[in-house]
Amino acid sequence: MAAGSVAIAAVVDSTPSTSPSFNGSVFAIAYRGDTVYVGGAFTKAVVAGKAVVRNRLAAFDGRTGALLPWNPGADKTVRALATDGTIMYAAGDFGVIGGQNRDSLAGLDPTTGVPTALKHGILGQPNALAVAGGRLYMGGRITGVDGVARANLAAFSTATGALDTGWAPTTDDAVNALAVANNKVYLGGRFHRTNNVPSTLRLTAVDPVTGVLDAAFKPKPVSQVFALATDATGVYAALGGKGGRTLAYTFAGATRWTRVFDGDIQALTVFGGNTYVGGHFDNACTTTNNGAQGVCTDGSIPRVKLAAIDGQGNLLPWAPQANGVVGVRVMTSSEGLGIVSVGGDFTLVNGITQKRYAAFVDPTARSAGPPAPPSPFVASYNFDSTVADGTFDDGSGNGHLLKAFATNGAKATLVAHGTGQAVLFPPKCAVAATCGRLNLQAADSADLNPGTRNLRFGAAVRLSATETSSGENIVQKGYSTSGGQYKLQVDGASGKPSCVMSDQNSTTLYVAKSALSISDGGWHTLECRRVGTSLTIRVDDVQRGAAILPVTLSVVTTQPLRMGGKGLAVNNDQYHGYLDDVWISIG
Repeated sequence: MAAGSVAIAAVVDSTPSTSPSFNGSVFAIAYRGDTVYVGGAFTKAVVAGKAVVRNRLAAFDGRTGALLPWNPGADKTVRALATDGTIMYAAGDFGVIGGQNRDSLAGLDPTTGVPTALKHGILGQPNALAVAGGRLYMGGRITGVDGVARANLAAFSTATGALDTGWAPTTDDAVNALAVANNKVYLGGRFHRTNNVPSTLRLTAVDPVTGVLDAAFKPKPVSQVFALATDATGVYAALGGKGGRTLAYTFAGATRWTRVFDGDIQALTVFGGNTYVGGHFDNACTTTNNGAQGVCTDGSIPRVKLAAIDGQGNLLPWAPQANGVVGVRVMTSSEGLGIVSVGGDFTLVNGITQKRYAAFVDPTARSAGPPAPPSPFVASYNFDSTVADGTFDDGSGNGHLLKAFATNGAKATLVAHGTGQAVLFPPKCAVAATCGRLNLQAADSADLNPGTRNLRFGAAVRLSATETSSGENIVQKGYSTSGGQYKLQVDGASGKPSCVMSDQNSTTLYVAKSALSISDGGWHTLECRRVGTSLTIRVDDVQRGAAILPVTLSVVTTQPLRMGGKGLAVNNDQYHGYLDDVWISIG
């Protein structure tokens, strides 16, 4: 469940639309207007059961699926495609394309398929292409272009086709993916050094003109990056390794969320606010823990070769279920066409024969409304994904990572809740000095302090009558003794929740207490709402208590945001129940 009951962006259909099949792997997909271009290792396209010769390159109408006459042909595998709208660029293992000699890289007329004058000698294997700012960027396992040394990266002028001698960043191993955004070229791959700088590994960013490394962008993913995508909020990476991971980063390199699967994520694309992923996985893990050969150790949800994730890292119900060992190799999407395109080695999708290419249509896109609004939260936590053990992602995209602090052997126990997971806090015990205590904390940040502005915050909780105590803090920032505070708590053995606020210059507490207990062992949503001088508590979206605040009440505190208790001391007001979907909205 998304924190604060945020509306989930609509997913594309699970049943593939009408489009050609292919008799060999599809490695690359690109769009130009309503036309879809594909490249790979195939030699035939299959339309309505009829095989039509298309040697490693083909084009078809993205709305109707009709095969187009575009048929340049290549003698070996095409691994990457990209276009500037005027030329379709192809890269791969070929030596002949469109009937002309071209060594691994070519420009093609998007209507006739005739090769352009672009012609170079490439030493190595290109894996990725990207076009932006008058340059064609190429990445792969490359050691030279026309006898000029290159270390896995090169760029060419789209105007003249000439090698860009001023853009020559380096990596010490293969580049698998490229993406251009935020005035940077993002590199993904197997490498451990970029421009020979230590610890610049697997995902880095360089200047699009000079190739200079962006030293501040250091996400350091844990395993090889196979694919990249970007949107207005940041960078998305598809990882292999022990199992596979999809990560969302800010443009500053901070992790927004992580999603783990039991096999490599080899492809991804962002469409309509959701991230669509593909690979050779069979399950999505319910936590970030996996064991030998990527097996999910804490439970899993079937997602065979394809899955979708919302903007806060939640696994979505979309599950077309493809087949094959390798599965999906490439994904991309078109807002104009309203489709997500998938290529690879599969032959069945959602029980339908659809070989090596499939397109999924957004049912709303072809009469699309306005884009989804940005996150209304300054912080949100659904506990479905972690950066590392005991560190939880902030689904708002604002980077307020939540870290676990514990004593006496306590730990953040993750349990299934809905399609995701929740945190279970330590149980009650008789000897206070030796009781396990757990506190989740996000570092202080100015945007977490409401001052005098309107404030809403809340969570989903589950608490039984045996788990209540004299007082349990669920969410709080600050103390009444300094800087003011806002807090959601459960009061006493009765299990009645309350909202508490105090001013930065006063120790007076203002409490809105529910008349209704929540200690019945079931899940409840709680919300604290400050609007002007009114403080209210809502239980399951019904107002259950209220208090009057001074109009000047202001909370500006340097204390961290805490969940589960006010610290780790003996009298920390430890929470003993379950917690999920915590969110904070200010203004």
